[in-house]
Amino acid sequence: MPRASKKLVICLDNSGYEVSLERRKIYVAISDPKAERLGQIRVIDESGEDYLYPEKNFVLADLPQSTRRAVLQAT
Repeated sequence: MPRASKKLVICLDNSGYEVSLERRKIYVAISDPKAERLGQIRVIDESGEDYLYPEKNFVLADLPQSTRRAVLQAT
């Protein structure tokens, strides 16, 4: 079974999701092509579980590879 593709995203807007998301925090997003076609993104939130959120609330975190690895290892 292939590993799910992960990317790092930064939450820009947590309106309506204040308990689950923090603004300006880096989150791990899991690839979900079906959700992406619907304008959503699958994010591992503060609960430690992955849920769908509006894609417009996040921006891709373009980090150096070494920093990306360190963030992923810390999660």
